[in-house]
Amino acid sequence: MLNTITHGTPTDAPPLLIAHGLYGSGRNWGVIAKRLSDERHVIAVDMRNHGHSPWYDTHSYPELARDLAEVIETLDGPADVLGHSMGGKAAMVLALSRPELVTSLTVADIAPVSYGHSQIQYIEAMRKVDLSRVEKRSDAAAQLAPLVDDPALVPFFLQSLDIKAQRWRFNLDTLARDMDKILSFPAEITGPYEGPTLFLSGTESHYVTQEYRPRIKELFPAARFAKIPGAGHWLHADKPREFEAAVRGWLNAIG
Repeated sequence: MLNTITHGTPTDAPPLLIAHGLYGSGRNWGVIAKRLSDERHVIAVDMRNHGHSPWYDTHSYPELARDLAEVIETLDGPADVLGHSMGGKAAMVLALSRPELVTSLTVADIAPVSYGHSQIQYIEAMRKVDLSRVEKRSDAAAQLAPLVDDPALVPFFLQSLDIKAQRWRFNLDTLARDMDKILSFPAEITGPYEGPTLFLSGTESHYVTQEYRPRIKELFPAARFAKIPGAGHWLHADKPREFEAAVRGWLNAIG
């Protein structure tokens, strides 16, 4: 089963399951998860091929959704599910395929569509880091920074570097091989998911545009939309307090 990081204890509210995006980990969500745990049990997972979760030769959304379902089935009842980017797509597939496990859905800055851009350049950058020369995180940062277009991503990636073992906590080979699947959304998954759904985006991001709304409403007829001013695609990192407040307000409003 997926590696999980739990915060708080069970309450009368449904537990909150958090699914991170590509190149992330459950650890990335520690501050937000801890804050939200004052009102509910929060479980942040490492997705397959990330963090401390098992590595596999495949990385598709039906598989990621089944991984999340396996975690929820260990809990006492269905869960509210929050997913960012890749984790948001996995959460959507979970809600569409196993709606009985999902009390509500929060999708952070992603839509149920295929995207034309690639994230393969970050795998290539990580592969170029000579880990035999890394004794501390700053050594890796010095090598990685010139290879990454967004300086804010360097410390984010480095959270998943195991310095002692001289390895990345990503299955880079599988992620590279299945990048097309990660960028797409499985056409065979149909809806609708009728439960309460929030699409939460950053105003500086272009991942969830007006042209995607008909498809979103087709699959998620109860979908609502909100934006966080000044935030980009990594909205929970750009505006953590605003993100936490938006999620908290949404979950409390739907009960």
